[in-house]
Amino acid sequence: MKRILFGVAFALVCGAAAAGPMCPGKPDALGVSRELVVGAGEYFRLGKMQYRQTLPLADREVVLTFDDGPLPHYSDRVLDILAAQCVKATFFLVGRQARINPAAVRRIYNAGHTIGTHSQNHPLRTMSEPRAGREIDDGIESVIAALGDAKALAPFFRVPGLLRTPHIEAQAKARELVVWSADTLADDWRKIGAEQVLHLALSRLERKGRGVLLLHDIQPRTVLMLPTLLSELKRRGFKIVHVVPEGERPVLPQPTMMASAVKEAWPRVIASSAPRAAMGSSADAEIATAAARAALSEVLPPPMRPVRPVRRAAAKPRHVIAMHDLHTAQ
Repeated sequence: MKRILFGVAFALVCGAAAAGPMCPGKPDALGVSRELVVGAGEYFRLGKMQYRQTLPLADREVVLTFDDGPLPHYSDRVLDILAAQCVKATFFLVGRQARINPAAVRRIYNAGHTIGTHSQNHPLRTMSEPRAGREIDDGIESVIAALGDAKALAPFFRVPGLLRTPHIEAQAKARELVVWSADTLADDWRKIGAEQVLHLALSRLERKGRGVLLLHDIQPRTVLMLPTLLSELKRRGFKIVHVVPEGERPVLPQPTMMASAVKEAWPRVIASSAPRAAMGSSADAEIATAAARAALSEVLPPPMRPVRPVRRAAAKPRHVIAMHDLHTAQ
């Protein structure tokens, strides 16, 4: 009887659990093992990289998150890859990118993913308190405008560059937003090869055993390694958890034109560098080699940089923790 009560309590805390990967016609797909419902007031700050608390994940459970989009054609390719494995993720969108690419925002939502916000302009410097409030509000407003329904947006927020400060967090708390950090990174914003991103993602998840993984859907190296990452997660016994907000999910009309329909006259080959012998085990090296070979034949359009404000040099206060400070501790 105690076991039954414990099971019911766990389901109530962690959300509705799926019976297994739901992927019709694809029995070998990774899929989503369960949904984790995050209700209002349950959490304020998440992610062991910066905070004491994170999501209540079991061993070998992973939450995939993507920052900085939407950015055709890379975000489109990420969505295609996730759909092929029936995997759901959380996307933290930049407001200005959402304004420019509203069809891409709606495509992310209509594919079943969760959408949070990532400020309006993704400023990579310390923001004053009034500026932080405007950045958060404008980002939310832009994403809602693209979606067409405020209920479609989750109350989830990730600080740009993970440059958290007490006043930014206070601004988010005043708006009843859950501030997301991460449990681990793959360093995919750095100028490294796709196979190195793959190795970092897998080796760090293996070491931690579970966690919220931070990726970027605007990076070609992320697109190149993502199919192998999903395959390896399944092979290694990891399961995907999809985080959703409380409440009924509204239905949005399908967009009339997808961002991937835009034509590019100048595609280019994104080549990955050769794997290094010091990357890890022989199995990791084989995976990296496969990713590198795939990258050599993968054709992607030229990168379209996100719209970002002009940055001014500013000294980083001691209480600010930046991404480049974080990955060294992994």
